[in-house]
Amino acid sequence: QVPFVESGGGLVQPGGSLRLSCVASSGFFRGTDMGWYRQGLGKQREFVAAVTSGHDKNYADSVKGRFTISRDNAKNMVYLQMTNLKPEDTAVYYCHTGWAAVPTSTFWGQGTQVTVSS
Repeated sequence: QVPFVESGGGLVQPGGSLRLSCVASSGFFRGTDMGWYRQGLGKQREFVAAVTSGHDKNYADSVKGRFTISRDNAKNMVYLQMTNLKPEDTAVYYCHTGWAAVPTSTFWGQGTQVTVSS
């Protein structure tokens, strides 16, 4: 079973918006901090945002004020609302457990590509 399935990426112009979704397997999701991470071409994977099961939130400085993370505990879903997108947001976006540090786990989903370009 794939532990995380991400969707919602696409091509968007600078200043545009996208909403990413992730469905997680119960074993990874329940009672666990959930995060979004991204990896640009030729770059290391980095933390983007995280949310606790109690809906406390944490954001990377580069996305504060532009991205909003949320979760639906009944559906094992995590969302990332992205607004005012910039070319430097271009990356493959992944969801996984965690609060800030990129997990060292080998169990990653396929991710969803976000491309910000005019």
